[in-house]
Amino acid sequence: MTTADILTIVAVFICLLVSFLFSGSETALTASSRAAMMRLEKHGNRDAGVVNRLLALREQLIGALLIGNNVANIAGSTLATGLFLAWFGDVGVIYATIVMTVLVVVFCEVLPKTAAFNAPDRFALVVARPMRSVVKLLGPVLTFIEWMVRKMLASVGFIVGENQSILSGHEELRGTVDLLHQEGSVGTHDRNMLGGLLALRDLTVDDVMIHRTEMISFDVDDPPELIVNTILNGPVTRVPLWRGSPENIIGIVHARDILRGMQQAGGDATRLDLAAIAMPAWFVPNIRPLSEQLAAFRRRKTPFAVVVDEYGVVMGVVTLEDILEEIVGDIADEHEVELPGMRPQPDGSVNVDGDVPIRDLNRALDWHLPDEEATTIAGLVIHEARSIPEPGQSFTFHGFRFNVLRKSRNRITALRIMPLRKPAA
Repeated sequence: MTTADILTIVAVFICLLVSFLFSGSETALTASSRAAMMRLEKHGNRDAGVVNRLLALREQLIGALLIGNNVANIAGSTLATGLFLAWFGDVGVIYATIVMTVLVVVFCEVLPKTAAFNAPDRFALVVARPMRSVVKLLGPVLTFIEWMVRKMLASVGFIVGENQSILSGHEELRGTVDLLHQEGSVGTHDRNMLGGLLALRDLTVDDVMIHRTEMISFDVDDPPELIVNTILNGPVTRVPLWRGSPENIIGIVHARDILRGMQQAGGDATRLDLAAIAMPAWFVPNIRPLSEQLAAFRRRKTPFAVVVDEYGVVMGVVTLEDILEEIVGDIADEHEVELPGMRPQPDGSVNVDGDVPIRDLNRALDWHLPDEEATTIAGLVIHEARSIPEPGQSFTFHGFRFNVLRKSRNRITALRIMPLRKPAA
């Protein structure tokens, strides 16, 4: 083996090493998390800043990686072919093809890309600076190639830069959270919190309010001592007062104001004028998005509002706690009386009160029942059945069997739900 042969072999291995570097860099930089890089850059990681700037020049980056990778592969194959021709004659072409194919596929494609794909962020930080130098070095060539490619694509009606995602930013973020949950990086509780936060703009006040059938309110003309005792012994601190009919709400009375009034009245509840100490009621439309209502609560510095529909009819009440529960889940304090609306059965089914919200059921059991057309589980059954079912009737939809257990007038009060298959995440 001559000195020229040794130098040729060294040159071939250098070309393979360069190809290894470009192949791994391509996978690492394109698969790296932009969110992670932005986070690292904010914390002072300069290499992350280099990665972000390279990703901003995605077309030039891809061009530089492809040029470097292909030049290295072609140069290495050419040198190997010449070497094998000198050693074996014309049959050396076949030997060179076999050897270089194995080396390029295994060591310059599969190996580096597999390694980079399994740790793209770390690999990207390592190769960021060398790739930046390559992009700068090939700048004029890349500019010409990019211009030529754009012209060629434009000639067939494909305009570069007009690609739009089929999903909004919120939907993409929600999909990312679900993917990370499936991979195990994000727990169920965190997934629910992030999903609830992203859903605030899609949900309305009507979805989380306390319905008027469950709203605690009083006639202002009732005996004051009865109202005071009920409020002080009840689960809420703010109660609407009405006069004449429950639709005519005249104010909101706070337990703290009642205690202050009792002190001024010497502890005699009969001397209280609840209408005088009640605060003006704040009415909000039932179609207002939760994100806007949350901002309105912050502006007005009050956590309680009366919900009305488009005709001004009282639909219920909404509190700041109702909105926060959409993010963090149910919030129960030591004075709340918990009324379980879900009762698991030994056969795998679940007995559910009709007024249990669908989202609470999904969170508690990790189900995925749709909540676009109805808020409660009873509403979902009525929507799917297109009628008000009678006790004993059963329905099957969305992978579950729903059996109506009890009904009060036109309201479904209890159901049994049996999953027909394991709900898919």
